[in-house]
Amino acid sequence: MQAHIREGWVPGIIGFTASTHARYYAREWGFGPVFEAQVASGMAAFVERYDRRRDLLLCAEIEGEIAGTITIDGSDPALPMGQAHMRWFIVSDVIRGQGVGRQLFGAALNHLTDTGFTSCYLTTFAGLDPARRLYESAGFALHKEQQGESWGTPVLEQLFILELGNR
Repeated sequence: MQAHIREGWVPGIIGFTASTHARYYAREWGFGPVFEAQVASGMAAFVERYDRRRDLLLCAEIEGEIAGTITIDGSDPALPMGQAHMRWFIVSDVIRGQGVGRQLFGAALNHLTDTGFTSCYLTTFAGLDPARRLYESAGFALHKEQQGESWGTPVLEQLFILELGNR
């Protein structure tokens, strides 16, 4: 399957991202409505303040349908200067394992470098081993682990940081 990578908002991207996250994490990890609401509201707020100079919103499309997303949030006013947040990285079950996620991830990393960020962080949780291998292969390092319920379900939360001088 050949995916076309598009940048910027496309109709349905917030709904796709929230729905795909909710279904996958409910099925595989028992996450519930708190998680889906966080993804939907967080992404909606991001899209409303989207700044093409700092942020990146990518989707993979197959035959005109969204099949994956990733974002770089560099305009969040709560972030220190030079830091970005990688968020909402997911691909649909139909294309998982076919390299589309790696393609989205690579484009996001290029944006970080091209935009001049000095670091990027992402939050995840223990047990997502294929994703962790992808993050670590790009230079993200685990900086913190703690039990938590940030997503409405108890998990071992993880913070990964990429120092862009190490890339």
